[in-house]
Amino acid sequence: MKLTKTLAVAAFAALLSTGAMAQSIAVIAGSVEDAFMDKIKKGVDDATLMVEANGGSVQYLRTQNYENFGPDLVTLINQAVAQGVDGIAIPVWVPDAQIPALQAAAAQGIVIMQYNSGLPVKDEISAINYFGSDEYAAGFGGGKYMAEHGAKHILCHIQVPGAINLEERCRGVTDGATAAGATVTTISTPANLDGDVTGTAEALKAEFIGDSSYDAMISCADFGGAAGANAVEQTGLDIKIGAFDFSPATLDRIAAGTQTMAIDQQPYLQGFLATSMLFANLKYGTNISTNPVLTGPAIIDSSNVAAVVAGAALGAR
Repeated sequence: MKLTKTLAVAAFAALLSTGAMAQSIAVIAGSVEDAFMDKIKKGVDDATLMVEANGGSVQYLRTQNYENFGPDLVTLINQAVAQGVDGIAIPVWVPDAQIPALQAAAAQGIVIMQYNSGLPVKDEISAINYFGSDEYAAGFGGGKYMAEHGAKHILCHIQVPGAINLEERCRGVTDGATAAGATVTTISTPANLDGDVTGTAEALKAEFIGDSSYDAMISCADFGGAAGANAVEQTGLDIKIGAFDFSPATLDRIAAGTQTMAIDQQPYLQGFLATSMLFANLKYGTNISTNPVLTGPAIIDSSNVAAVVAGAALGAR
């Protein structure tokens, strides 16, 4: 009898240690065609090593594109819930679609961690923390920078119409530039051009040619900076180029002087911290007293571009 009880206790302990009560996390992200999300994925992948070493699991779920963005995100949320995850780490890009789905998930006891986008709606989805940039503040800093460096009329480019983070970025650009004496016009290109440098360059060329007062632009996406640089090269116009986020090619353009600046939000940290801190909360009950945790913004220009190159070469910047 005593041996039977000992074996039962040992079996129960083994059950716990082998994952029967392991913490399962879903990390939901943007399009598989979006290179920015690859930097987030590197952070998620590195955090997953720690999660798996402590008995947990991570699913990384991405939309196919941005053409049916809101419904696609809801589908991924519902998929994660149906699979019985304990926690979801997710940006909020389309509040009207995502908030009800995330509220329903939270009502079932699923812990929500927010990253990258949607800080203004954090409380509505009961997120325990936010890892990312304050999009409005980042835009304000970018608009102010361009105006203080001589811009008088800035084009702010949104690549996914209606996305809350992008709208906040351009609202910030407008306020920051206005405070420094410049004006801003916001334009949106169709979602099917997201990531399309050539198509976006043509749209920007039409804007630049149609209004000769433009002397600067800030795109809400890194590829938009490349498109802007192409448009400037093809038209011969004197227009300062800025963009949110960056790639090694962006750093090359900044070093060469064909792009003025980039606004960094450190996506690697967003993926790493959202995943690891959500797991730690589920596994150990830990939390971070700083809430939200801001991973940006920071301006990268010719004065500091060299310092960023090494991290970018490793895929983490």
